[in-house]
Amino acid sequence: MTFADVKNIFVAGASRGVGFEVVKGLVQQGYQVVALIRTDDTRSQLVALGAQVIIGDALDPEAMQAAVQGFGEAPFALVTTVGGKGFTRDEPRADYLGNRHLVDAVKPLPCQRLVLVSSIGVRESAVALPEPVLETLRTALLAKAKAEEHLMASGIPFTIVRPGGLLSEPATGQGILVKDVRIAGSIIRSDVADLVIRCLRSPKAENQVLSAVDRDRTRSEHPIMPFEL
Repeated sequence: MTFADVKNIFVAGASRGVGFEVVKGLVQQGYQVVALIRTDDTRSQLVALGAQVIIGDALDPEAMQAAVQGFGEAPFALVTTVGGKGFTRDEPRADYLGNRHLVDAVKPLPCQRLVLVSSIGVRESAVALPEPVLETLRTALLAKAKAEEHLMASGIPFTIVRPGGLLSEPATGQGILVKDVRIAGSIIRSDVADLVIRCLRSPKAENQVLSAVDRDRTRSEHPIMPFEL
């Protein structure tokens, strides 16, 4: 089943950034969206967009099991941008535990695709970043690596999108996906959201791990070959 067949999307980490932009894009395209947020700070904005809002902490496994039941037996897809704040906080970090709880919660359900927004620098893509940056981000990157591994082992059809440095600027439409783990760069949050939605639409993105950068803001000595969805 492709994204075109799925009308219900659960978005975790929807309060801000990429998650909020994913909700906005999906609702504008006519999809039924359930948005998970930890506090009610942005509830009114999400409701105004047309999303159903659930308040819940991804670190609570029972709360996540309840949250993902909203579509009943209908097929759905899940996008998660859940992550911890800061780079040095020790476990428990939502980057791993929150995403693990979401994966485990939807495993017995008709989840047709789970898109995890991770980060360049995780696992084999560590080669794309200089050592001082890796050291600064170490705690977050290790947590995100565990989340990626848990998802990949779950048997759920997945796409892992690893953005570069995230920017809060107007969209450029120049976001691209690449399989080459050596590529680094930056990208605007709304452009990441657009790529995430396109991945949901594309059978080619199923079970792929892809880096996301702005075509004009890449840092690489290697030729850049966009992944065609």
